[in-house]
Parts: sequence; C-alpha cells; structure tokens
Amino acid sequence: MKTLSNSELTIRMSSHGAELCSICFRGREYLWQADPAYWKRHSPVLFPIVGSVWEGKYRHEGQTFELSQHGFARDMDFRLYSESPDEVHYRLEDSEETRAKYPFPFLLDIGYRIHGNCIDVLWEVSNPGDRPMHFQIGAHPAFYFPDYEPAAELRGYFGFGTAKDLQYILISEKGCADVERSYPLPLDKDGLLPLDVHTFDHDALILEDSQVKEVTLYDTKRRPCLRLCFDAPLVGLWSPPGKNAPFVCIEPWYGRCDRAHYSGECKDRDWMQHLTLKETFKGGYRIEVMDN
Repeated sequence: MKTLSNSELTIRMSSHGAELCSICFRGREYLWQADPAYWKRHSPVLFPIVGSVWEGKYRHEGQTFELSQHGFARDMDFRLYSESPDEVHYRLEDSEETRAKYPFPFLLDIGYRIHGNCIDVLWEVSNPGDRPMHFQIGAHPAFYFPDYEPAAELRGYFGFGTAKDLQYILISEKGCADVERSYPLPLDKDGLLPLDVHTFDHDALILEDSQVKEVTLYDTKRRPCLRLCFDAPLVGLWSPPGKNAPFVCIEPWYGRCDRAHYSGECKDRDWMQHLTLKETFKGGYRIEVMDN
C-alpha cells in the first residue's frame, strides 16, 4: 500500500489492481471501504473490457475467448513503476495468463496525483505489438453517501453541470445492455437527480454519447460533497440494487458491456477503443473533494 498526502488530502493505493483504496479529506473518509456485505471493492480499474461480453464470450479473428465481467486487471498485481511525493504510477504487462483470455500484447499504466483537494487518476494503454489492439477501460469508484440514514428514503442528489435533457439506457439480460430503449433522466427544478432507495432498482444507469462531462454528489441538504470530471464518452451510475447500500458509484467509461445477444467480432463491439502499432491511449478523470 502506498500513501500520498498534502495539507488537506491523504489517499492510499494498492498494487493489487492498482486500486485506489482510501480518500481522506480533512479527517473524513470519502471512498467506500469495501464491506463485502454490500460490495467488496473500493475503486477497481476495468480493463480490457467494461461490463460483460454476451454469455461471457467474445470473438477475435476466428477464435473465441472467455472473459469475465470487467476483465482481469482489477484482480492482478501491478508493479510500482515510479513515485514522487505527490504522484505514483503502477504498470501491468501482458503475460501468458492474460493472453489466454485477451490475445494482445499491452502495457497498462495507472497513476494517481494529488494537488490541493483534487486527485488526478491517470491511465495510459500502449500497444507494443505488431497488429491493431482493441480494448476498453473504465473506472468504478464508490463513494459514501454523505449523510446516510438507513431508514430514510432520500440518499442525496447528483448534479451534471448541464441544463439539457439527459437520457440513459439499462442493463437488460446477462449483464448486457438494451440499446433499443432509452429513458429520460428525471431531474428536479434545480437540475438535480434525487437519489433514493429505488433509484438503482433496475441496476446501473448508463449515460452515453458524451452527454455529461462531470457528476457532482450532493448531500440531502443539496450541498456539494465531491465532483468527478472526465472526458470519457460514457458514465455509469450505480449502487447495488435492493441492498440499501451506504454508497454510490460514479463510473467514467471508455466502453461498456455488449448489447444483448451480440455475436460479432471484438473489434466491432460498441464503444471499443483501438490502437495501432506502438500507439498509446491516454485517459482518466479527476476527483475533487469538497468540505461542506
């Protein structure tokens, strides 16, 4: 476990999954602490897929591969690649184990940088191979509801930094998406989405097509607590259905699960990222923590 600190913020990261495990701001923990009664992770990195492939299988150049939900990076040990007083970087490289599931050479670098009340999460995916590489990458950080009361209906609010109408799609079957139906996101008069015990009854809300570039979590008194800013074209919003969980996830994604019943090639899956020989993808997001 590595720790980065400044006068306001302390974060901790594990080499297992290069996972962010703690965000303490002025003595208060903001990141979910992985109680397995609800969900056993903090903030896993999703790679080389986001979500599920249809029936756990995908096809590449005539071969069929099996890959479990969200890929394998979150369950592998990364190597500490570089560190300084305010930044650390971890690296995962392809191996015989990964190539049995995902037949591409790759370098995956995950970095964390703190400055003031902000955390920059830095992703680089490189293709050292001699043919095109197809992948997805995403975040899955979970944050405590600021003033969680188990018996209360209201949990807080989301704001999206926009007044335009927003649409979302849902998971339909076997962890894959129904892309034929979209639903309006029901914002209130202040442009906020109330979060209650039923918001995620139908699993994650998936916003596609770069509709939003930030999501702010507010407490029940409508005070902002933290904000995620990102360039990713999708964001998933999730809390475990039916569990009355004390946390909610804000998940910037460069990719998502298969559409239900998808049977095409890996490279043609929805929202795939592609790298040519020696090309590098750079992405990530920022967490801004607020004191209310």
